[in-house]
Amino acid sequence: MTEIVASDASGAAGRAAGALASGSVVAVPTDTVYGLAVDPTQPEAVALLFALKGRPVGVALPVLVAGSEQVDQVAGRLEPAAAALAGRYWPGPLTLVVPRRRGFTVDLGGPPSARTTVGVRRPDHPVVRALCELLGPLAVTSANVHGGSPATTAAEVAGAFAGEDQPVLVLDGGTCDGVPSTVVECRGRASRCLRDGAIPWAALRGTGGPAAPIGRGWG
Repeated sequence: MTEIVASDASGAAGRAAGALASGSVVAVPTDTVYGLAVDPTQPEAVALLFALKGRPVGVALPVLVAGSEQVDQVAGRLEPAAAALAGRYWPGPLTLVVPRRRGFTVDLGGPPSARTTVGVRRPDHPVVRALCELLGPLAVTSANVHGGSPATTAAEVAGAFAGEDQPVLVLDGGTCDGVPSTVVECRGRASRCLRDGAIPWAALRGTGGPAAPIGRGWG
């Protein structure tokens, strides 16, 4: 069951924030495609998101943040390669997989190795950033059934999850038809591409130090 609400309607942000705080899934517009968001500090909400999307629990969820203070909450001080990339490409379609801050212990799924890292992105979209400012970092994945094409409109999101028992509030922010974010793992001064995306890996290779071959993991 889904409900579409215009993201610029009076009270829409507060309603979405309330739904997230209560452990519900909210579909949000971003600078790439529509995403499904939950409060990552609520294990039941994270489990609901995995189940709703049909996402394998072995694929960790990334988090979106509003700014540097929220980066500090999940990752602490960024190491050189990550700091260089963030300084040049944030806000924007770049997810950085970096070591977690010691106190950030939420379960975002993924293999055991993912429990010490976090994929973090600062999006260039006012709606999702406003929600992060209200609630803190949000776990967000593309709004589609796992393996399907990402939704680019609120109607596509509603159609994809129309038969679900769990309510999903969809914030309609118009068409979001960007390319999914590039995902780069950063350790110290080294980086490697886990998923090529909106910012070509070839453009990123010269930023932040030596590059490793393309690998697999987050994404």
